[in-house]
Amino acid sequence: MSKLFTRIVGYIRNWSLMGKDKAGNQYFVRTEEVDGIMKEKRWVVFKGEKDPNSIPVEWICWLNGQRKSAPTAEEMMELEARREQVRLNVALLKKEEEEKRAKAGATRKTISTGQVGGPDLKSFIRQFPTASEGDKVEEASDAMDGMSNSKERAAEKEKPEPKSSEPIGSGQSFRPGTWQPPT
Repeated sequence: MSKLFTRIVGYIRNWSLMGKDKAGNQYFVRTEEVDGIMKEKRWVVFKGEKDPNSIPVEWICWLNGQRKSAPTAEEMMELEARREQVRLNVALLKKEEEEKRAKAGATRKTISTGQVGGPDLKSFIRQFPTASEGDKVEEASDAMDGMSNSKERAAEKEKPEPKSSEPIGSGQSFRPGTWQPPT
């Protein structure tokens, strides 16, 4: 019984508050020995509703062990100020972009359907001859090669394709793992 009591008191005594965030969540750490190695356990106690989305990124990194030291209040204030500056910069850039579009819109009319269109493939397709043009090219090359070549081509078309060497079926002759590539 005394071991159990000592262990419970040890857990309570080893807790230390590392800090609080803007939402009022409290972050704790406890060091304990596991298999002869001292390990640090970190956790959060939520204020009010248990919403993991309310935890700032810096505290998430600390909880996961990506940071050795807990974020300080000064660091959190600096990062929040930097985030606010980024939000203002984004709003300013959006406003400038809208002004550019408004100026360009007066000279050029664009229709926005809200859907993203695919690439224009007409110029790509023009690079290749159509089927009728391809037949003409093939006929011209046949005429230039002579009659012997056209006979060879006809013989090639008549040749059946070689059968696959892949095993088929599930009968007695089929044995899994015995297939060898053709030599």
